[in-house]
Amino acid sequence: MTAIRMTLEGRLETGLAFVLLAVFLDAADGKLARFLDSASPFGAELDTLADFFNFGIVPGVLIYHTLYLGTPLASLGWLSILVLAVCCALRLARFNLSMRATEVTLKTESYFVGIPAPALACLALMPVFMELYGWQNTDLPVLRSGYIICIGLLAISTIPTFSIKHASIRRSHLPFVMVAAVVLVVCLLVYPWPTLILADCVYLLSLPFSYRAHKKHCKVSPEHAHSAD
Repeated sequence: MTAIRMTLEGRLETGLAFVLLAVFLDAADGKLARFLDSASPFGAELDTLADFFNFGIVPGVLIYHTLYLGTPLASLGWLSILVLAVCCALRLARFNLSMRATEVTLKTESYFVGIPAPALACLALMPVFMELYGWQNTDLPVLRSGYIICIGLLAISTIPTFSIKHASIRRSHLPFVMVAAVVLVVCLLVYPWPTLILADCVYLLSLPFSYRAHKKHCKVSPEHAHSAD
């Protein structure tokens, strides 16, 4: 809600910072709940509702207000963010159902089905990052809307994607991961928009590799081949 307020008041960068904060908190809340032994069905449902608003509604409002409001193709922009919101809702509903399933899931095997909600928000906001970085993309509103719709469809697709939440780090690799994390934080502070654009591009480029890795995993463990989200 504060991100929307900041955007409407013309403080777009602050609004985006709140969305990124929500992404960080979403990655941390589950681990914190398990660490404190406070996980509950109520918390899981509340988390889903928060994810839908934070990553399905707020990015859409930011995109529409920044890139489409007052333009000739405002209706097309509104259509694209409606698709984004609907796809986010469907993705989260499918996730909730899969959490109640008894079979082994892709999530437990370090994969998601489709892109998760936080990644959906960051990828959909890439045109806004480009605008803030100085790459004017207002001349391609149809292409931009098509991109946003495609990102929404990726969320409800069955493409296996890597899950950073459940990735394990070998002790020998820990120093390199810590250095990479520090470099990432510094880049986000000094060069936020190109860093976020690069991160989005890297994530999109990782999709074919996650698909191949999961396909190879299913050949090794056929019992996981029909896993859900």
